[in-house]
Amino acid sequence: MSRRLGKLSAGVATTGIVFGAVAVLTAGTAAAATNYATGSVAYMCNFPGIGQQQLDVKANFVGPDSVAAGGTATPASVGGTATINATINALLNAANYDGVRGKANMPITATNATPAASTVTQLDVPTQINPYVPGSRTFNILQDAGTGVPTLTAGTPGSAVVSLGTTFNAALDFHKKDGSWTAWTFNCTVKNTNPAQNRAFNPAIPIT
Repeated sequence: MSRRLGKLSAGVATTGIVFGAVAVLTAGTAAAATNYATGSVAYMCNFPGIGQQQLDVKANFVGPDSVAAGGTATPASVGGTATINATINALLNAANYDGVRGKANMPITATNATPAASTVTQLDVPTQINPYVPGSRTFNILQDAGTGVPTLTAGTPGSAVVSLGTTFNAALDFHKKDGSWTAWTFNCTVKNTNPAQNRAFNPAIPIT
């Protein structure tokens, strides 16, 4: 994986992972665009130097208002953000980290659409290095020319639901204040809660 991940920008609470057009399912004619979004989804991730910590993710994508049964298309305009809280921000600062870069892979699932499980691969988060400011911080994830986005096929008339997967991973370089970089495999699993977290994008996608 190429390395370009990053943005730990200061003072931003949980913002959205933009998973743009993850369900652009068309039957050959253009459809009006609708924004589909998740609520906040908490993942537990292995941060360097501080171990398992929570990462809060919101996601959204732009898709058609509706799609005909059997329609297919390849998603576009993929991107996103995730947030670390003030405590994690402080812990990373204490461990002398101030930035990251790399590529991320985000699995998605679909009901009444195929494939039922697939992965948006090689999402880019451009390198950004920021001095420490107390508070939460976010990093951005963006589609670039190397991003692989699955093509989805709409199922039977009714609706389809796209959801974030239960895991995601990234090949990262974490930047240290001395100017060096530390390679890190960043693995995340959805936090176990009762009731289980809702990972679905809303509204459901109408299928005609």
